[in-house]
Amino acid sequence: MTSRTAAPLTRRRSRLMALLGAEVNAGDLVFRGVAALFAITIVLVLGAMAIQMWVAARPSIAHSGWRFIVGRDWDPVRDSFGALPFIYGTLVSSLLALGIAVPVSLGVAVFLTELAPPWLRSPVSFLVELLAAVPSVIYGLWGIFALAPFLRNHLEPFLGKTLGFLPLFQGPHQGFGMLAGGIILAIMITPTISSVSREVLRAVPETLREGALALGCTRWEALRHTILPYARSGIVGAIILGLGRALGETMAITMVIGNRADISASLFAPGYTMASVIANEFTEATGDIYLGALAEIGLLLFAVTLILNVVARLLVWRVGRAPEGARG
Repeated sequence: MTSRTAAPLTRRRSRLMALLGAEVNAGDLVFRGVAALFAITIVLVLGAMAIQMWVAARPSIAHSGWRFIVGRDWDPVRDSFGALPFIYGTLVSSLLALGIAVPVSLGVAVFLTELAPPWLRSPVSFLVELLAAVPSVIYGLWGIFALAPFLRNHLEPFLGKTLGFLPLFQGPHQGFGMLAGGIILAIMITPTISSVSREVLRAVPETLREGALALGCTRWEALRHTILPYARSGIVGAIILGLGRALGETMAITMVIGNRADISASLFAPGYTMASVIANEFTEATGDIYLGALAEIGLLLFAVTLILNVVARLLVWRVGRAPEGARG
């Protein structure tokens, strides 16, 4: 074989190896193919879920169109469906949960990574992560028997007396409502935000901490001006992951939010979420349009949750890929 004919063969072989990877062993190639198949399967399952929900939602889409998103009337008897009260309830309860959980979660993450003594970090980390292992129905039962009575008898009257001039804290004190749902969600998403934030803070190069302290910064100044700016994108990603968890939560918030399709400015008033209406009314849905309306709500929730998780993963990945010494 001459050098003129060997060169094209070498190039083709290089292209083939670049396509297959660096493995030259047949077993490695098979293992890589099987692992890739598993990864592709996940993508196919997500695509199949989206397609199936789209097919199921087509009667509602054809019947209501864009009015479904902005409509406020939910009347299955008259085939009149509007998802705005459920979108409102989902957004308000999730944002309220973020407002409560984010300061607590960041405080826990900062304490465990920057301030806690080594002997205390593992036990506290274990207890925080244990909250994520508690079934949501347990949170719901705790909300019914402990949280709702406390809100009805103590917290809501206090908020009504002190901040009753605001529309957020007006109305009867029932215990069950948007405030109870937001508190339950805040407890449930705290482990997610704190765990991811803790890992992001651990990824901050030690040289940044040492440099800030060497320049005369206090622990607080080093944290505020060096560590947190570096980890900002990852912390935002952790918050978005917590928001995705709050948007998709079903059982716990269904048990305490009151389940009334209404839009009210008061946090004391009952509300309804997108996940709750699917769980409560799916077994009662008999007509195609009724089933399609619930499927369309599920499709909207699926799309929002998927987008938020993708954005969060990209932000966390950005922190992990940042060069040493860079800022987030």
